[in-house]
Amino acid sequence: MNKTTKLFFLCILMAVTACHRKQSSSGNKTSKYFPAEIVTFCPIEGNPVFEGGTETWDQKIRERGYILYEDGLYKMWYTGYNPEMTRQKFLGYATSADGIQWKRYPGNPIFSEKWTEDMIVVKNEGKYYMFAEGGNDIAHLLISPDGINWKEEGDLTIRSAAGDTIPGPYGTPVVWVEDGKWHLFYERNDLGVWLAESSDKLNWQNVQDEPVLKPGPDKYDIAAVAADQVVKYQEKYFMYYHATDRMDWQHPSSPVIWTSNVAMSTDLVHWTKYPGNPIIEGDHSSPILVFDGKKPSLYTMHSKVWRYNPK
Repeated sequence: MNKTTKLFFLCILMAVTACHRKQSSSGNKTSKYFPAEIVTFCPIEGNPVFEGGTETWDQKIRERGYILYEDGLYKMWYTGYNPEMTRQKFLGYATSADGIQWKRYPGNPIFSEKWTEDMIVVKNEGKYYMFAEGGNDIAHLLISPDGINWKEEGDLTIRSAAGDTIPGPYGTPVVWVEDGKWHLFYERNDLGVWLAESSDKLNWQNVQDEPVLKPGPDKYDIAAVAADQVVKYQEKYFMYYHATDRMDWQHPSSPVIWTSNVAMSTDLVHWTKYPGNPIIEGDHSSPILVFDGKKPSLYTMHSKVWRYNPK
């Protein structure tokens, strides 16, 4: 067994061990507020299910990608890059019939006009809306009729609750649409998650100027938090977010570990963190929950894509 294979199986063993430890240690904490099927997961044997490719432009993948399941097909948008070629980040697309075996779109990259990473995709009234980070962590909007051909619409502008323009950065955009109202969750230097609303999808105003999700007080997310997705389940909202207990500048000689976590809300403003966090440990972050019509599955999207099935 070569070194690479040994490291792969060691990674699987660590993830499975953490999964079983999480089940035994937090099972009594799972309540009606945090249904077990959306907070307790185990990695599948085929992980990772997607990673950097052989093409020049996507030898590495970065940060949050996004997956939608529709019409019997898993659709993934991801960021590809090659640091030896350019700092630019490109948008790629892949599909899967089972959520495990993925096929890259032959026309990749599907968008290269502007730096695009950390994206979320919302389908609304027949159109696909993508909110993504651009250069310097400034979020921007793209629109597509089919999820493949994208048109840039411009950078987002965010204003305070009083109406004053907030300078960037504002990154890792998460959009939730309900009853015709568009909600934006965003982070600023990973120091908290803020909430804003919009009527035109480009100009946003804070609901309040305090973050709706702050780091801490527990150690696992004391240094930084950033939202990845909001879903509604059993009449409650659940925010999947990544977090760390230390930042790069605090520990330049050792790697920073990002974990996957969950919080719950009844109004999108006040959030309660799951007492069993992190739900995924071991530097598997940027969690995305995907429903296939039968059951949810969880994907962590950085820096390789791993799939987890509910216990």
